[in-house]
Amino acid sequence: MAKVVRGASLLFSGLFAGFLVCVLVLEMSLRSFGASVYTQVRLVELDSLDKLASVTLIPAIVTTVALAIWGRGNGRRLVLVALGLLVLVFVLTLAINLPINADQSSWSVQHPPVDWADVRDRWQVAHAIRTLAAVFAFGALVVASQRTTTASAKQQPVRGLVPGVSVGDHG
Repeated sequence: MAKVVRGASLLFSGLFAGFLVCVLVLEMSLRSFGASVYTQVRLVELDSLDKLASVTLIPAIVTTVALAIWGRGNGRRLVLVALGLLVLVFVLTLAINLPINADQSSWSVQHPPVDWADVRDRWQVAHAIRTLAAVFAFGALVVASQRTTTASAKQQPVRGLVPGVSVGDHG
């Protein structure tokens, strides 16, 4: 069961981190365009990307919580660090990005607000922070998984060529 939870945690946190990196690249590309282009692209983003974020972030947090509860050994601290980073992403999203998304959803492509660039910058800074946090969370989970796998392998006796005798058995 722990392997399945670990795999799900890695899958969802990796998908979420990759998704945020793609959005960050798109957002940085938009910086050289004017208000109307930026607004039009944001309206397209807002159509479904919040749903994608939800279906990847929420399972990433839930499976990482389970991993933290069931985890033992060397990788548990890293799982807790990853969980803290994912919670940070969630809090930033609720506090900064979602309110801006709600505001931007009513923007007009023909008449963006006068302060559109300031709003864009606040959203992008918060997004960059949560992207870094998500990437580091995924990295921590990868390293924790490797430590857990290595620790499990060390606990398993290695079978030799003689049936019933393990390497290290000198009995």
